[in-house]
Amino acid sequence: MRIHFIAIGGSAMHNLAIALQGNGHSISGSDDEIFEPSRSRLKNYGLLPDADGWYPEKLTADIDAVVLGMHAKADNPELLRAQELGLKIYSYPEYLYFHARNKQRVVIGGSHGKTTITGMVMHVLKKLGYNFDYMVGSKLKDFDVMVQLTEEAPVMIFEGDEYLTSPIDRRPKFHWYKPHIALISGIAWDHINVFPTFENYIDQFRIFIDLMVDNGTLIYNIDDEVLKKMVETQTGNLKKIPYSTPGYKIKDGVTYLDNNGNVIPLKIFGRHNLMNLNGARLICNSLGIRDDAFYNSILDFEGAANRLELLANKDNNLFFKDFAHAPSKVIATVQAVREQFPEHKMIVCLELHTYSSLSNEFLSEYRGSLKLADVACVYFNPHALSLKRLPDLEAQKIKESFDNENLTIFADSKKLVNWLEKHKGPKSVYLCMSSGNFDGIDLFNISGKLV
Repeated sequence: MRIHFIAIGGSAMHNLAIALQGNGHSISGSDDEIFEPSRSRLKNYGLLPDADGWYPEKLTADIDAVVLGMHAKADNPELLRAQELGLKIYSYPEYLYFHARNKQRVVIGGSHGKTTITGMVMHVLKKLGYNFDYMVGSKLKDFDVMVQLTEEAPVMIFEGDEYLTSPIDRRPKFHWYKPHIALISGIAWDHINVFPTFENYIDQFRIFIDLMVDNGTLIYNIDDEVLKKMVETQTGNLKKIPYSTPGYKIKDGVTYLDNNGNVIPLKIFGRHNLMNLNGARLICNSLGIRDDAFYNSILDFEGAANRLELLANKDNNLFFKDFAHAPSKVIATVQAVREQFPEHKMIVCLELHTYSSLSNEFLSEYRGSLKLADVACVYFNPHALSLKRLPDLEAQKIKESFDNENLTIFADSKKLVNWLEKHKGPKSVYLCMSSGNFDGIDLFNISGKLV
């Protein structure tokens, strides 16, 4: 097939393009801006467009399918040309569902933890030799791409994103997948630009459950009161399985899982990750995998890229980066590092990068989220505010919203780096959290100087 990607540079889009080329399809694509690592990966596979921009002349009548990314706009000239020619246009999740429509579908959703849980399930299935297709939102060790589509695999594992499908389909992505087995990790309001109220956001998860296959299995975090209430009042013919945090202990910076008296050392840490592990175990149980096989396989799981990723560790100093950006994720990540390293000086930096986090009316959701840090700062890029057409942020407003007058506020990444260097000292743990890139600063290089 000839398949053209509109907005090929997206993290999910470029992985799908690479996967489909690997399956023998002829792939082309366009985008008006492509960042790393997408640019290098597309170049390595010979898929990088010759120039940035939109080129309607690329759309011809002999194209079998067009995949439309969320980054494009509804008036995109290539989209308009595809519509004019009457070409078959898929959104990213629609194409995945089309591929998996005759497979057993496992979907991991929730406001937090879904990438890690998906990664855990994939890690175990691979170690046990299962044949499966997948889509995950972050790079995983031992997986070359974030998407795999085959004809033979009987199962497909999806990370279920609640954000919008495409510029011409305003449904959440995970409404497409109609799972046989689903997990919801928790519900914490996010994406206020498209879900203006918490109730509206919750509704997306209700619909997701309603779209499950009859007699399906729903696994859910019983510690989340909002989710618990929603699941318990949900009608439908489903098998409902709750989960919570398993027993564990920490010794000398290592987390040990307590499995009925059998102590299991883990490479991951944090209460939230132990809860994620329990959810992943129940998914694997639902696929026929016994607990002993699951635990033996999860021992060497190190997490997904950017999820509490250790960049440097030397002389009892450590430097972590994490994708945390929503309030619930920030709270869980800070708590995890504090619990794991209680005697270290903890230096925390959070970048406000998403539409929600940069919105004055949403900032109060972060109240108290950085209180466990010894010193903390918040960074935002004024250019990001401009791109999102949001009003300026005031330092005092941020401090009041976080309920932390000692918080240092930066709108200049160079000053942020200087601040980090000033806090260099013995027995320190650094944590930098963002779904962006701190205006391009090299955290790996900085970690080497600090640790």
